[in-house]
Amino acid sequence: MYQYMIVDVFTDTPLAGNPVAVLLDATGLSTDQMQSLAVETNLSETTFVLPPQGTADVRVRIFTPTRELPFAGHPTLGTAVALAHLRERRTLVMETMVGDVEFTFQQDRGRVLTARMRQPVPTWEPYEHAATLAEGLGAAPAEPVVYAYRNGPRHVLFPVRDIEELSGLRPDLRVLSTLPDMSAFCFVGVGSHWRARMFSPAYGVVEDAATGSAAGPLAVHLVRHGRIDHGRQIEIRQGVEMGRPSTMTASAWGQGDRFDAVEVAGAAVVVGRGEFLIDGVDDDGGE
Repeated sequence: MYQYMIVDVFTDTPLAGNPVAVLLDATGLSTDQMQSLAVETNLSETTFVLPPQGTADVRVRIFTPTRELPFAGHPTLGTAVALAHLRERRTLVMETMVGDVEFTFQQDRGRVLTARMRQPVPTWEPYEHAATLAEGLGAAPAEPVVYAYRNGPRHVLFPVRDIEELSGLRPDLRVLSTLPDMSAFCFVGVGSHWRARMFSPAYGVVEDAATGSAAGPLAVHLVRHGRIDHGRQIEIRQGVEMGRPSTMTASAWGQGDRFDAVEVAGAAVVVGRGEFLIDGVDDDGGE
């Protein structure tokens, strides 16, 4: 039997935000079984907690219904909060495929925790399929160059003109599905307040309620384009159009085009617990 929690992430309200299923000890499960369980939960991501291979506290693997991800924001933050509920702690170091990710926690009203994570600093380049992406979204970008940022997953940051255009997007998923290894993170805002939607058939997610791994790149993008200063915290609202409102904060520090740290934070609440009644196998060492 494999125990799991369901955590609603980037919200302090149960049944809002972005849910993630967290298998608390996945020792003995094969990669194929992890992928099958991610299909079974039918959430945008399911995570699997394993013993660390290095000096971190835990190791975590992340699966969408179609593939494994090297890193993602809301699943790792939700997993960290689930583990903090099991054993009261102030910090956690999580081993991922892109390196160790550090978390700090602040307790709030018992079941709700606020977590801050230091994300990998992304790399970026102009996106090579911007015209096809614009066709699939049915909108023209509000900036002359569309950039792709990678911090594990690849997020293409697509600026739109206003909230009305953002809310009115009706993407052609047949077109977007031809664009491999990317999510379309559409955004609009000014100063510290931003709104976003994310579409990613390539990652098995039609629309995402909160994309934590894109929040850090958005802060980097805004600093790079002179929209905010280094270190300024922004608030990102996502999931509104899905009826799953989410709130993330993000900051990026450095100098010029050099970035030394990226931090993303938000609340999360445990909303469910259960067990999968399956037997594990160790044919491939759980990998």
